[in-house]
Amino acid sequence: MGCDKNVLKEEKALPTNQYITILGTAQDGGFPHIGCQKECCKDFYNGTLPKQKVVSLGLIDTEAQQKFLFEATPDISTQLDDLERNHLKTNTIIDGVFITHAHIGHYTGLMYFGREALGKKNTPVFVMSKMKKFLTNNGPWSQLINLQNIVLSDLEKDSAVAVTSSLKVTPFLVPHRDEYSETVGYKIEGKQKSALFIPDINKWNLWKKNIIEEVKKVDYAFIDATFFKSGEINRPMSEVPHPFIEETITLFKNESIETKNKVIFIHFNHTNPVLQTNSKERKELEKLGFNFATQGQNYPL
Repeated sequence: MGCDKNVLKEEKALPTNQYITILGTAQDGGFPHIGCQKECCKDFYNGTLPKQKVVSLGLIDTEAQQKFLFEATPDISTQLDDLERNHLKTNTIIDGVFITHAHIGHYTGLMYFGREALGKKNTPVFVMSKMKKFLTNNGPWSQLINLQNIVLSDLEKDSAVAVTSSLKVTPFLVPHRDEYSETVGYKIEGKQKSALFIPDINKWNLWKKNIIEEVKKVDYAFIDATFFKSGEINRPMSEVPHPFIEETITLFKNESIETKNKVIFIHFNHTNPVLQTNSKERKELEKLGFNFATQGQNYPL
């Protein structure tokens, strides 16, 4: 189901009983970034830009009185507080956590479920097989399992999990730097609308699926926007391959405004100029019809 940009903005402000909320938008290292003395991070220290939490989505079903987290980030404490304080407070801090892969911004927050911090029992964590093996066979994550702070729930590629009567989540494999685990994206489906969540992928042409066709099938597509362009960081960018925003917008150049509106960029490196809401790069892309994830935005399902 498509919608124009104005309708999309209105819907973000008026969540229904089932909706996605943005809990973080930054790449694994967050913003400000460790060791950064550049203008981008100075903008945080001089008070120009607020802290940006590491990429995460919340999934809320107020009818079922359940809430779920996508990614266990280093910012998990305040992200879970956001869910409880601003969305749905229940006796269970979270009803399940979906992990995409074993890079630091996406799973290391699991440590806070352990005895040194929360120390509660049986928090469900949804993982693929290689991710399960990695957590089970390596400390300190294995201790979380042994002490039953977390309980691993198996996922299978392209197989949907009904998390409530109104919500289902389907993992799908994407190419990435799979040093410790496979990498997945997720399709999230509600009563009326659906979303893609692909915070990390190498390059679109390495994926077996066509990103344009996949975006057309959903209402929202939260996709990897780590870097704006080649040469953005002072290291070989082939070591950390991602689809540059410039590459993505070129792919969508001839698509309708309705399709472009569905693209919601997320997972921004601290060097990415679109992280700054008033940058000329961001404003130019917004004029073309593309959207950007912002902490606190809500998307009804």
